Amino acid sequence: MSVGIGLIVGLVLGLTGAGGSIFAVPLLMAGLGYSITQAATVSLLAVAISAGVGTAMAWKRSYVRYRAASLMAAVGALFAPLGIGVADRMSQTNLTLIFALVLAVVAVRMFHTATVSRDDATVVRSAVAGEGQSSIGRVGRVHARTGRLIWTRPVAIIVSLIGAVTGFFSGLLGVGGGFIIVPAIRATLPLSMHSAVATSLMAIALTSSLTFVGGILQGRPAPLATALPFVAGAVLGMILGRRVAPLISGPALQQGFAITAGIIAVVMALKSWSAL
Repeated sequence: MSVGIGLIVGLVLGLTGAGGSIFAVPLLMAGLGYSITQAATVSLLAVAISAGVGTAMAWKRSYVRYRAASLMAAVGALFAPLGIGVADRMSQTNLTLIFALVLAVVAVRMFHTATVSRDDATVVRSAVAGEGQSSIGRVGRVHARTGRLIWTRPVAIIVSLIGAVTGFFSGLLGVGGGFIIVPAIRATLPLSMHSAVATSLMAIALTSSLTFVGGILQGRPAPLATALPFVAGAVLGMILGRRVAPLISGPALQQGFAITAGIIAVVMALKSWSAL
């Protein structure tokens, strides 16, 4: 069961490149009977390793903005303990309700993107290659030839803020944060969707790793007997997802992900509500 759940999570992460890790926690809760905090700890380890594998596979042909990803992760590591502390002080029911709400927001946003911004939906996969068209009219500028960010104080502030929010939610809910990073980059920085997805993968890998370590240092147990098979399945799923992604329509992939996420959010909310 642990390997199978990991395979699903890795497959979704490999297909979407960002946001897929949010499936890990509800699947672990439903399949293995974990509490949300237990599932969050195991999820972070699997997502960190599988996203790291995805980053390594995409490094040569994707435009990973490694400086931005590193800064996000560094700031995120400072805010992740805050999220972990808040989660440990909340009831499991309330925390699950918050997770369901976040998942519902992700579902709505992704479905809207697939419907309205079909060009973005086409490349919202970890298998993308090439720079693509950069956004205009946002904070900062990119190099005309390489597409790399030209660093200024406003750019550093924006990247740090994205990292802070991502780190907090990683600690709170045990998610990688791709559902935050990609839309935040697209809304604020002049990067293409290709760069946003590739950079998100690296940021997810680093942020999840640091948050996992932070959780262990704050006393959260790590059930390695379950975590390691889950990690193995997630890595295999990531590799398969990257191979399958070019064969699937981007908008159709996003819409399917959004509908599935919406259903899971409703189920989680109903179960939590009935437990109140």
